[in-house]
Amino acid sequence: MTEGVQQGDALIRTWLRFVRMNQRLYAAMNQELRRLDLSIPQFDVLSTLTEREGITQQELAERLYVTKGNVSGLVDRLAASGLVVRQPIAGDRRSYALHLTEKGLALAERGIAAQRAYVERTLGVLPHTDIAELERVLLAWRDILRRDEEDRSDPAGRPGRIRSPAAE
Repeated sequence: MTEGVQQGDALIRTWLRFVRMNQRLYAAMNQELRRLDLSIPQFDVLSTLTEREGITQQELAERLYVTKGNVSGLVDRLAASGLVVRQPIAGDRRSYALHLTEKGLALAERGIAAQRAYVERTLGVLPHTDIAELERVLLAWRDILRRDEEDRSDPAGRPGRIRSPAAE
């Protein structure tokens, strides 16, 4: 087996481990939040509003990497549950600022505490040096992904054609 094939196998193996780990983490966090009668998307909205209260649905969608339509339905349900309120923005008749209610803030804080406890009992048992190295690698990978996204987009921000290395 050539060194290039072995390197490719290691890349795929690492990628698959990462994907499976992500799925496992998502399922575990989903289970933790279900105990609070929260879904992960609901928690994402509530926890984001603890950091940036008063943002619009469009800004929320951008922060969560989802469409405005996805956020709209979610916010509708959270508002109906008394967790979020929409307040008019002066001078903008189409957008509303999103705010947590007291009930929403309390639930967000319980969700954040559940998330923190899960992270501490799992990731938190690794040595600090391993955590620092993992963070370094993840940030480097994130930067590569961002550059790749930019390379695949045209100047207007629309996704471009995926280029094959063979075509270059």
